Amino acid sequence: MAERQTRNTERTRRAVLDAATQAVLERGTGVTLAEIASSAGVSKSGLIHHFGTRDQLFVAVVVDMSDRLRDAVLAEVDLSENHPGKLLRAYVRALCRGGAEAAATRDFTTASNWNGLYAIPAIAARFEEYDAWWAEQLAADGLSAERIQIVRRAAEGVATAALQGAETEESIATARRLLLELASDGTFRTPL
Repeated sequence: MAERQTRNTERTRRAVLDAATQAVLERGTGVTLAEIASSAGVSKSGLIHHFGTRDQLFVAVVVDMSDRLRDAVLAEVDLSENHPGKLLRAYVRALCRGGAEAAATRDFTTASNWNGLYAIPAIAARFEEYDAWWAEQLAADGLSAERIQIVRRAAEGVATAALQGAETEESIATARRLLLELASDGTFRTPL
């Protein structure tokens, strides 16, 4: 019985997190708890039972999205690559994927959709922690700080443009290929 209750709790929590993430992506932080609860198929009191307050729910969304991004990037690490930039290349591969599987990584990079969350102190602190973690991990990867910055921010820009429908599968693939070259301590050796 306790195991089934735990599964139901986890399922409800996941449904609320997914609904809240989608609501923030679509409408920003102006979304209400009632709207999120309705979208998740739970009562507003059920949502509050799991997350407490609106701010706590939004913190949970940011933590969840951060974890999903980190997991997606780490899943792209190619252990056979024995030269600097391994993690940066994984970052590019995760963010510049084509098709629907890229949604989780792209969602997190759309800063314009998340801007209202920065007003919540606990979330601003989380974003700073995550950015510092990524900066530290990527710096240990053996490429120059300037190269990391350019490739990282370019991959995030491609992901954002793709989410907004401004990129085709072909343009995403081209950007990915070029960014992977730059993340290999190379220059664009192929024609643009």
